[in-house]
Amino acid sequence: MQKYGGSSVASLAKVRRVASLVAERRRGGTDLVVVVSAMGDTTDELLSLAKGVSRDPPRRELDMLLTAGERISMALLSMALHELGVPAISFTGSQSGILTDESHSTARIVEVRPGRIQEELGHGKVVIVAGYQGVSRSREVTTLGRGGSDTTAVALAAALGAEACEIYSDVDGVWSADPRLVRDARKLDALGYGEMQELARAGAKVLNAQAVDWARQHGVVIHALQTGGGGSGTRVAEDRPRASGAVGVALLEGVALLRIEGGEGLGLALEVLAGAGAAPHELQGDGERHALWLSLENLHGFSVLREDLGRRLGQRLRVDDGLAAVSAVGNGLCDTAAPLRRALTEVASLGAPLRAVAAQGSRLSLLTSAAHGPEALRRVHAALVG
Repeated sequence: MQKYGGSSVASLAKVRRVASLVAERRRGGTDLVVVVSAMGDTTDELLSLAKGVSRDPPRRELDMLLTAGERISMALLSMALHELGVPAISFTGSQSGILTDESHSTARIVEVRPGRIQEELGHGKVVIVAGYQGVSRSREVTTLGRGGSDTTAVALAAALGAEACEIYSDVDGVWSADPRLVRDARKLDALGYGEMQELARAGAKVLNAQAVDWARQHGVVIHALQTGGGGSGTRVAEDRPRASGAVGVALLEGVALLRIEGGEGLGLALEVLAGAGAAPHELQGDGERHALWLSLENLHGFSVLREDLGRRLGQRLRVDDGLAAVSAVGNGLCDTAAPLRRALTEVASLGAPLRAVAAQGSRLSLLTSAAHGPEALRRVHAALVG
């Protein structure tokens, strides 16, 4: 089982390169199912088209639009393999048997029925699957949220009994921070499911949190690798004891902070968010004052949602957007106050505004302005990871 991200298939030259890699592997005798993301920035371009005609695109229609990106990639890769003399066939998520719940834009896989895939593998073909998408029991096309192609690949690996799931991107494995932002970041050779899931939730882009959760539940080993590279990548598998301290730091951009007065106000806010398919990234409160951290990554009509919240809550709501969360993940990280104190000192020395703090279990997070996010990431990494 392989998955290639958008950067790996961002151009026709890169599609042909992936086809040659897949062909070489297939000629070595390996049966292959390959999941692909949309080419490069295709998803963002499709979103821009949607926003050009609607402030708040209906999520059903948005799913119909966005799934086109992966369908383009799957068909092109299949054609490229045929050019190399390798029999291949492409399938959409629904044709692959990816069944989801009814939640448009943020659907979760509930079952995989890979009958057609198994049939074509039996005919000696490479099967190319469009990631990020599935079909609900009411036969509606759904999408799995950003990074959902990882979940497609892991779910299929589990259903097919694959030895492992290889996730390819333009980075060699998982690093202690995004190496494009933090020059001193170091590659992590191995991670437990729990560590990887926390990093993914915190904004690490190499793997999707839902995919890691699925792998953990079904015992699927994930190898995060660089497309066409000779690196060793990162193995994500069973959790195991690790010395205390931060293993990595991640940056989550596009965060809004909702401050809400009173329990009734919180209930109303959660009701409105649920109607929009939005789940809080963090929820804090003391009974009378509450704070919701909201990731905007899969919210495509936030301005309309904000207006709706304002109408329902009035003076009980204050919204601060244009924020970013810097999070450190590691065993025992929140057992003492020392790591949080060092992180706070670094953010203060930067002169960055501190909007909120969350510290629980193996993750501590600081919410600051988006403009200060990358430098805050670098400083917290230096302080806690080294």
